[in-house]
Amino acid sequence: MRSEMESMYTNQVWTLVDPPEGAKPIGCKWVFKKKTDMDAYYDYEIWQMDVETAFLNGKLLKDVYMTQPEGFIDPHSARKVCKLQRSIYGLKQAFRSWNLRFDDAIKEFGFIKSEDEPCVYKK
Repeated sequence: MRSEMESMYTNQVWTLVDPPEGAKPIGCKWVFKKKTDMDAYYDYEIWQMDVETAFLNGKLLKDVYMTQPEGFIDPHSARKVCKLQRSIYGLKQAFRSWNLRFDDAIKEFGFIKSEDEPCVYKK
């Protein structure tokens, strides 16, 4: 968790602000998942990337406010909320915002999205 929070601070994921009137901040919680191996269905050469900060490259289209993460509440700003500057994992729009940006970028390198599997690109 400490490593994740250091990454959030380094990447300036949010700023602490007073909660705007009428805004209801979303909650946050720590989620731990075990990653499993994926088998290839086709006989393709597979290159898999696991980028820990991938979602931080997604762009938010609306203001999103979040409660401060449990265990990392700033004691000098305990009543403040996090105004997200970047998309984060677990946010409903995170997958879509990151994927749209990734799709644009990878196509610039000449990759073509597979019609059968939308998360697979070929060149």
